[in-house]
Amino acid sequence: MRRLQLAVLAALTLGAGLTATPAQAHPGQRDLGIENCAADACHFDVPPGTYDVRVLLGGGAASRTAVSGETRRSLLPETAAPAGERVARSFTVNVRTPEGEPTGPDGTPGLDLVLGGSAPALADIRVTPARQARQILLVGDSTVCDQPGAPYSGWGQQLPQYLDKGVSVANYADSGESTVSYLGNPQLWGTVRPLIRPGDLVLIQLAHNDKTTDEATYRANLQTLVEGVRHQGGEPVLVTPIVRRWFNADGTLNNDIALLVNGLGVNHPVVIRSVAAELGVPLVDLTAKTKALVESLGVEGSKAVYLYNENKDNTHTSVHGATVYAGLVRDELVALHLVPARLVRE
Repeated sequence: MRRLQLAVLAALTLGAGLTATPAQAHPGQRDLGIENCAADACHFDVPPGTYDVRVLLGGGAASRTAVSGETRRSLLPETAAPAGERVARSFTVNVRTPEGEPTGPDGTPGLDLVLGGSAPALADIRVTPARQARQILLVGDSTVCDQPGAPYSGWGQQLPQYLDKGVSVANYADSGESTVSYLGNPQLWGTVRPLIRPGDLVLIQLAHNDKTTDEATYRANLQTLVEGVRHQGGEPVLVTPIVRRWFNADGTLNNDIALLVNGLGVNHPVVIRSVAAELGVPLVDLTAKTKALVESLGVEGSKAVYLYNENKDNTHTSVHGATVYAGLVRDELVALHLVPARLVRE
């Protein structure tokens, strides 16, 4: 921490297929910089909007710095800077109210950033309204959302760290939601749909809580979401749900519980794949990807991906697991040519 404080005091001053989403800004607003930082956190008094953040990392000693923001969103992975050198990185962040789950608390106005990593050192920072930003909106449940408290994390909470400056993630996933409740709540679909602009990507993963939704209703709800996105000029992307960590005796995942077949016999991933094919919607088959990964890790190795060790929870992911799953989503977005490879981080 002492190294970080010294680095802040010795800061160097820097010169200054999807839609553009310019941030709202105060008239005459100047670039905001390191004067808004103290110790291991920064606060910027900005209105809701989309902002580019440029950081200059490093100090007198070797450092490793990560940046998170708002409601525990991972914005920049741990980045190394050799002793005496500076490393510049940039990312784009969505600022809104509520800042986390749409039905959650408002959070703190403005943009809040937290410095982490094993040896953090910030030399300079600049925050500016984004002039050209590619927007990805997320519609989902607790396995996707910006979880407010540790040890929980949704994959959407970890996705921003894989995206470079010019791509923002607006995570409107919300805990406990099904296709029925998401469509019916004005704080959810009623809020998200008007925000979709021509060319926006909208990733939809809703299944875990559709436990009593019959197949006809579930299929119709997915179609409604797809058509709503398209009506706004956006591009819908259907995402099959992450698996539950529920093994058979032979080391494979259980076909019903793990692979999300509900009590009415509705096989959610199968229906999602079918709707995607029928409507010509890009599909991220996260069920298949996470199934392969969890089975490869086995009964013991897969515990760290979920919250089994903390809460005997086989549905919700740890920060580690959410980060791994966000990486799978990133890979699929690139493979489907939905996000250019030049705008993603490894």
